[in-house]
Amino acid sequence: MDFNINEMKNSVRILGVMVLFVMVTNYCAAQQKVKAKDVNQKLIQFSGIVVEGDSLRPVPYTSIIVNKSNRGTISDYFGYFSFVAQLGDTITFSAIGLTNTNFYIPDTLSTNRYSLIQVLRSDTISLRETVVYPWPSKEQFKAAFLALHLPEDEITRADKNMKRDDMKARMAGMTADASLNYKYTMQGYQSKLYYAGQMPPNNLLNPIAWAKFIQAWKNGDFKKKKDGSDY
Repeated sequence: MDFNINEMKNSVRILGVMVLFVMVTNYCAAQQKVKAKDVNQKLIQFSGIVVEGDSLRPVPYTSIIVNKSNRGTISDYFGYFSFVAQLGDTITFSAIGLTNTNFYIPDTLSTNRYSLIQVLRSDTISLRETVVYPWPSKEQFKAAFLALHLPEDEITRADKNMKRDDMKARMAGMTADASLNYKYTMQGYQSKLYYAGQMPPNNLLNPIAWAKFIQAWKNGDFKKKKDGSDY
């Protein structure tokens, strides 16, 4: 039986290549399984709620971003959030009017879930003062300033409001309020109780009252002033 040495060599080479290809394929598949297993072990479901530190009210629409990446999410109206993160990620929480806060996810977690209540503190933002003037130029401002008529001061207005003639006109049309009506009614009840069972005095027949009236008349107590007002 004749053997061709060249054919045997070719067959051995082909067999060796096939064995090597199978070994490389199995090795690559094993490496991919190990990498997928490691990645699955590093991924967690990161969820929680964002609240304000002073009132513990939920902070809606907070930006939640993983540092040095484009991954993240936004909290809903009730401050709740949930997304997939990796162990060891640094998460940045930011909201308008509140200070930015970073949170580091521990890389020693043994579970694939992690919950958090993140507190954000109020941030005071000072803006530069902006003064808006109605005059577009200094010349127009000068003209408006020179033509300005300042109102009277409070003392001058008070003196005008307290003039005697004006006060009398206001008092003439002023009616009694609830407290004065109550006081007047109670005084009437007290007078009736004071003279209960007897006749009340009548100054029409009182000689002392008549003497005082005549004397005041002679003194001019009932005369009017020159400005028209009574004494």
